[in-house]
Amino acid sequence: MRDLLELTAELVDIPSVSFEEGPLVSMIEKELSTVPHLSIDRVGDNLIARTNLNKEQRLVLAGHTDTVPGDTESGARIENDTCWGLGTADMKGGIAVMLELARSVTEYEIDATWVFYAREEVAREHNGLKEIFTKAPELLIGDAAVLGEPTSALIEAGCQGTMRFLLSFKGERAHSARPWMGRNAVHRLSGVLGALEKYDHREPLIDGCQFREALQAVGVEGGVAGNVIPDMATLLINHRHAPDRNSEEAESHVREFLMPHMEDEDSLELIDMAPAALPGMDHSLLASIGEGIETRAKLGWTDVAFFSEQGIPAINFGPGDATLAHTVEERVERENLEVAFGTIKRVLEGN
Repeated sequence: MRDLLELTAELVDIPSVSFEEGPLVSMIEKELSTVPHLSIDRVGDNLIARTNLNKEQRLVLAGHTDTVPGDTESGARIENDTCWGLGTADMKGGIAVMLELARSVTEYEIDATWVFYAREEVAREHNGLKEIFTKAPELLIGDAAVLGEPTSALIEAGCQGTMRFLLSFKGERAHSARPWMGRNAVHRLSGVLGALEKYDHREPLIDGCQFREALQAVGVEGGVAGNVIPDMATLLINHRHAPDRNSEEAESHVREFLMPHMEDEDSLELIDMAPAALPGMDHSLLASIGEGIETRAKLGWTDVAFFSEQGIPAINFGPGDATLAHTVEERVERENLEVAFGTIKRVLEGN
């Protein structure tokens, strides 16, 4: 078995900023093409490796190969049992675990699919996992899925749904020396901002996982000039909802909450959304992964939702601390790598 910390460093030393993953994917393809029990498919810069052993169940293990822009020149640095560098936690540590599992496991109790996909760190429309589901969905068939995102080798089950709204308030323009002759659209924001400040969020317990919802103003725009009463103001609002509500129910909730603060000429536009995913820990494969490991709700959106939309229960489970991702302090610990590797290996081998 290859040293997981050194393998992570090797992957970090191959820059793979979003849309530039090709060389890293080619390296992984070369490594796995020599494994006799794997069939290899490449869809653009996405690589799928599968066993075909006719087992009763199939586990899909997925991870993104791209990183955010950053210091790609310095490469990785290993100090004691820690690997430092861009993408170590998010998520080349997870890729190292997946790659070594695919290379080294030879005795399988279940079939396995490894998915190394591109462009996760950019807009959803470019996501490599979405590309595979669109162009070759048969390659992603499985009974359950694990996304190797950094979770400190704990299980983060499911994910929140997310949606953004643009709330536009109308006013009437006037000279700022004569404000009574107009109506200040910016001032009108005060009521809805106060309501958002006092928003009574839900904290539903779903399959033993405690979710926490949020409804927040995340952007504001308004004003014409320093001497003009503004006739338009807009508020960008983000809602994170628990997976016991579907997207339509969550949107309806937001509209009902905001409606009392709006007038006929105002507008509320849903500008983007991504669905939530249920924890799925009642599936036997995911329950087996969770034996002896702390499980908590994923407070945020991840690509597990792509699998959930296809009826495949999925969890987040991988090495590295997500709070360090995209920072100069990004790193991954040997212990995290080994726990993630050992846990998945146990399930693949049926031990």
